[in-house]
Amino acid sequence: MIGLDTNVIVRYLTQDDQVQSRKAAEIIEQRLTADRPGFVSIVAMIETVWVLDRAYDLTPQEIATAVERMLQTEVLLVPNEQEVYTAVIALREGRGSFADALIAALGIRAGCKHTLTFDHKALRLSGFELA
Repeated sequence: MIGLDTNVIVRYLTQDDQVQSRKAAEIIEQRLTADRPGFVSIVAMIETVWVLDRAYDLTPQEIATAVERMLQTEVLLVPNEQEVYTAVIALREGRGSFADALIAALGIRAGCKHTLTFDHKALRLSGFELA
């Protein structure tokens, strides 16, 4: 298994830098295999979504599609895949941010009754209660 940093993932998804995007494509499309996958940590996943939103100004739908593609790629290993997918659905449906939805889903998986927050926007998601 080989870990992938956010910048490799973003270059692959956006194809915005001729040299780095080509290298990222070579890594993901040729060097990685189902037996030797690329590991995309939860932190790298959240950073990727943040960069696609803030730096590339992609819509929630475009970001959700990009994350779904990553989840479906056999050569990428994403931990907590079900919780990531739950966050994709929340993002696609406009119920909250990807990061907030992932925090709530991971809390539920860990057995938390709820997650306390001061963020009123996060309250649109199940799993949060006002602190």
